[in-house]
Amino acid sequence: MADSESAVLAEVSDGIMTITLNRPDHGNAWNGPMVRGYFNLLEQASRSPEVRAIIVTGAGKAFCVGGDGAKLQAVAQTGDIKSAADQPYWFPLSIGKPIIAAINGACFGIGLQQALVSDIRIASADAKFSTAYARRGLVAEMGMSWLLPRLVGTGHATDLLLSARLVRAAEAERMGLVNKVVPASDLMAEARAYAAMLVENCSPFAMRAIKQQSFEDLTRRFHDSFEHSVKLLDEAFLAPDFKEGMASWQERRPPQFPALPPELALIAHDHSAS
Repeated sequence: MADSESAVLAEVSDGIMTITLNRPDHGNAWNGPMVRGYFNLLEQASRSPEVRAIIVTGAGKAFCVGGDGAKLQAVAQTGDIKSAADQPYWFPLSIGKPIIAAINGACFGIGLQQALVSDIRIASADAKFSTAYARRGLVAEMGMSWLLPRLVGTGHATDLLLSARLVRAAEAERMGLVNKVVPASDLMAEARAYAAMLVENCSPFAMRAIKQQSFEDLTRRFHDSFEHSVKLLDEAFLAPDFKEGMASWQERRPPQFPALPPELALIAHDHSAS
């Protein structure tokens, strides 16, 4: 088995791919095999008609404690900062299917950044968070200074980035860093229930469009966003998913939405808008 395969595991069931970061003896520290394996699985999920929602979690007691210590030490000594990833670290934002981060423990540095580029964050009561960078002599990396203020506001974001202090799950929920906190024993069941709700009730086409729309509208002016939504709505009214959504609602039955076609697997974000 290749290193990238053993560093990240995947299981598909009932329309959900569950991806597990699998270096529990190292706190699921981020390294080359892990990032390549994770991003490859995300792309597989995006292209598979059998997958409509994705869950990512960590093996053992951590979600991801950040960058691998040995790699960071080598960078400190040599200055070699070559990326281990074939894709940009915001790659999850280009996946045309919803990604739910089931945060089971320590979520630090690049682990937090990957949680932020997921769409929904459900945390165990045991979870804890830190940006980590300022305490390692680093800056806010991989878009963190863009992502955090939009999620928790500038005051909380500046606090978390400057202090790199430890934030427990309850505080993370209060500031909006995570969507929900549940007991540790309920975490995966809660994440699967949320994913199943999306699989059973929501149009893959609509979820993809909303995911792209929500991200790109963060930097659009309101009137531009409004006009863009009118264009998208006109297109959606003519699409088969709208007809099925209305028919299933009127007939009081579960919808039978088609799978996302392969050509829509990845979102090509409009960089002029973002």
